[in-house]
Amino acid sequence: MKKRFLLVLVGIFALAIAGCEGAAVATPPPVTITIGGSSAMGPVLRALTEAYSRQHPNVLFTMRGGGSTLGEEAIRGRRYDIVASTLFPPDPAAGRPTPPGDEQLVRTPIGLNGIAVIVHPSNNVDELSLVQLRDLYQGRVLDWQSLGSDVGEVVLVSREDGSGARLLFEERVMGDERVSLTAVVMPTSEDVVDFVSKNPAALAYVSRSHVVDWIPGEETADAGEGESTAPAPVKVVRVEGQYPLREAIAGQEYALTQPLYLITNGAPAGRVRQFIDFVLSPAGQAIVARYHAPIR
Repeated sequence: MKKRFLLVLVGIFALAIAGCEGAAVATPPPVTITIGGSSAMGPVLRALTEAYSRQHPNVLFTMRGGGSTLGEEAIRGRRYDIVASTLFPPDPAAGRPTPPGDEQLVRTPIGLNGIAVIVHPSNNVDELSLVQLRDLYQGRVLDWQSLGSDVGEVVLVSREDGSGARLLFEERVMGDERVSLTAVVMPTSEDVVDFVSKNPAALAYVSRSHVVDWIPGEETADAGEGESTAPAPVKVVRVEGQYPLREAIAGQEYALTQPLYLITNGAPAGRVRQFIDFVLSPAGQAIVARYHAPIR
């Protein structure tokens, strides 16, 4: 009788262990978060999502582009979980009307970006004023020679309609003037950098996140030991005497500064909320600081 009782106890104990082991190896179900919008925020978002997924392997991210304007339209229709945007919020008093459906959007600021003005490394122009940029992009200045360079006729490069970088550039640089119809229009920030790197007479603007390693005076995460000695594919020029340095952007001293937002339709919840909390945490803000000026 005692032996049978012991066998029953052993069986119950074995089942309990098996149950505990099953609970221990159980993994949470996979979750996919779709992020669309700004290509300027592509590098920092890739770094942030990779870091988050290392901590939470069940959380997967699908990245979509399309630009800030299209992204905000998509989040109003709940087509994405999160949208990255560099657009200033609606402000009717400032001429930015509130689109239908915008009232329920929640904009979480995560940093500040600077739009860098770039040329080919062979171009010896190091600085441009806002007035000179406007004259160039209007087509009033057709040759680099008038600015002291011998690379030939100016090749203007712009972004597609709806780009946050283009909207800021047109507002701060062009004012009421239009960009010349001769400008080459590029769909992404990566395309802008690639084009300028191959065209000695090119002039373009692009998010500093895509050229941060080549901004004079900027400390990068990869600086120091093992730093690459490869020549820079493009050259960042000063605008109104300032490079788009992190400190200048944080202090609103750089002329072409814009906000960085993660936008949700309604208050973020669940894994979306947790990811945004991570972005705003010290670890997340340290990643943001590699590319932009952090918000915290």
